[in-house]
Amino acid sequence: MSGDLPAVTARTAARVAQKLGFELRRQRGSHAIYVRVADKARVVIPMHSGDLKRKTLRGIIADLKISVEEFKQLL
Repeated sequence: MSGDLPAVTARTAARVAQKLGFELRRQRGSHAIYVRVADKARVVIPMHSGDLKRKTLRGIIADLKISVEEFKQLL
């Protein structure tokens, strides 16, 4: 993945996931699990306050199966 990562909150990352067809399946503690029924893709988003850490955001983007540029466009 290339490109500089934007600073985003967990809620913003969850909105992007929902735009891509992911639905909130369940939440345990602060970890929300989103699933896309079409291909059974799964992404876990830690719903903590403040911006997501860069490495965590990279993992979320990888689980969404999109590039950083596509993620930026969906913001």
